[in-house]
Amino acid sequence: MQLTFRWYGNDDPISLDYIRQIPNMKGIVTAIYDIPVGESWPLEKIKELKETVEAAGMIISVIESVPVHEDIKLGKPTRDTYIENYKTTLRHLGEAGIPVVCYNFMPVFDWTRSDLAFELEDGSKALIFDEEEVNKMDPRKLSLPGWDESYSEEEMNQLLDEYKEVDEEKLWENLSYFIKEILPVAEEAGVKMAIHPDDPPYSIFGLPRIITGKESLERLISLYDSPYNGVTLCVGSFASDPNNDAVEILKDMLEKERVNFMHTRNVKLMGGKSFQESAHLSEKGSIDMYEVMKALVEHDFSGPLRPDHGRMIWGEEGKPGYGLYDRALGATYFNGLYEACVKNRRED
Repeated sequence: MQLTFRWYGNDDPISLDYIRQIPNMKGIVTAIYDIPVGESWPLEKIKELKETVEAAGMIISVIESVPVHEDIKLGKPTRDTYIENYKTTLRHLGEAGIPVVCYNFMPVFDWTRSDLAFELEDGSKALIFDEEEVNKMDPRKLSLPGWDESYSEEEMNQLLDEYKEVDEEKLWENLSYFIKEILPVAEEAGVKMAIHPDDPPYSIFGLPRIITGKESLERLISLYDSPYNGVTLCVGSFASDPNNDAVEILKDMLEKERVNFMHTRNVKLMGGKSFQESAHLSEKGSIDMYEVMKALVEHDFSGPLRPDHGRMIWGEEGKPGYGLYDRALGATYFNGLYEACVKNRRED
């Protein structure tokens, strides 16, 4: 595996100099954050970002993410313009030597939680999803991580109304159209696509969500038969649905050689569809991280892996889920699991 770390650019309070001090840290997962969704990324800006990372002694392993414009997800006539811009961005990323793009196809917003600073028993702060609390929320009045804050209230209302005409099958049609358009370009550019599962992996606020489990991933990869049409295997997202076996989903995609990027975080199921994000350690959550790493080693996974969301610990303040300390602890934990799994495999 190639250990990587999410970095939010020069405005990130966590510097590249700090990140490179994490043992075995090789790669950076980042993006360009000041370009409006739907516009193409200039090659010059991509090269500038790459040079900044390389000057700090690391490489860009993954772009997370190149956002998909809502007109594409809605299947509107304007989608072709935005898809052409997306193709241009992929060509530029390929020219700059960026090997992987993470993206998602979630309507309107990205990952959603009911509390961004829930205090756990040990005093640390974590992200949680309380099903009862989420059901009380009005999505038209929310400001949550992943929402595009460039929308006005009126635009948001219109967007949510438009999605009333899009069910799961229609969303699948629109995803299929998108994938069949961009994958030939991605192959030519040498950029592997890695779709992130819906988080959480079930419908909320009445909006359709389709990348939710094993069957949906099998349907996804059948849309375009290529290793470039792959997944970001986020075990935490899949495990948020108690009906999913995240380790088995991982093994299935590894066997099909479609895991282009790994997100490793743990969640603790709380009953129903509620969960809290925990420390990465297996015993603190509902995912056996040893089995996750063992599967990666047994399938000779050499791609990028990043410790996903962490708790806020030791008084650290910052972007919820993206503090330095707990994600660094997670990286160190995965280093240890990886070494043990590799040595056990050799002995076998």
